[in-house]
Amino acid sequence: MNRIVLITGASSGYGKATAKAFKVQGDTVIMTARGLERLENACREVGGDLALQMDVTEPADWDRVLGKILATYGRLDILVNNAGGGVAIQSVARFSTEEIDKTIRLNLNSVIYGCRAVAPVMEKQKSGTVINISSVCARQCWPEWSVYAAAKAGVLNFSKGFYLEMQPFGVRVSCVVPSSASTGFQRACGIGETTDKLLAGDIADTVVYIANLPPRAVVEDVTVWGIDKQVNPL
Repeated sequence: MNRIVLITGASSGYGKATAKAFKVQGDTVIMTARGLERLENACREVGGDLALQMDVTEPADWDRVLGKILATYGRLDILVNNAGGGVAIQSVARFSTEEIDKTIRLNLNSVIYGCRAVAPVMEKQKSGTVINISSVCARQCWPEWSVYAAAKAGVLNFSKGFYLEMQPFGVRVSCVVPSSASTGFQRACGIGETTDKLLAGDIADTVVYIANLPPRAVVEDVTVWGIDKQVNPL
């Protein structure tokens, strides 16, 4: 297909798996992450086309990366806003102000920064697809995930409003709402790894499916659970 695809948080987990899935399609894949060495290793492993170090919480980095992509390829067809992290999984009373701000900035602000950066490009092209990665925490409640859940609920609702703004330009905006998966996310949060049946590749396949729909069709949002998960609502 040879679409120009930008994926954030692409050095591991959903991002890395999504980069690989788009490469299988024949697309040009730009992978970004904060850690350069790990990112470059992931890029080589999946056959990515360009690895760019980037902090998604810094608007200037969005401008720099997007400028590089446009100078090199002349367009951007797909943005996958995947970067995020738990920062601190604990009761609200234990959060420092810094931890709250970092959680919101990484998981919500970064998505808004990215969408703001690509909006003029896709408006001018009269085409494009933005896929934002949220979490089931946006729709369900668990103790100690409250601050992270607030940010991810913001991603889900921001995506709906942003789509309405971009729809007149033929640009699609979708939100993928994944359950927990065996990606290393929980270990990075300091709470131990899970043995979820859902895999990063399952979310990657969902993202690619959305991107491959004909331009006349758009997925508003989709929730993907592992078959082993049960939720008991309040």
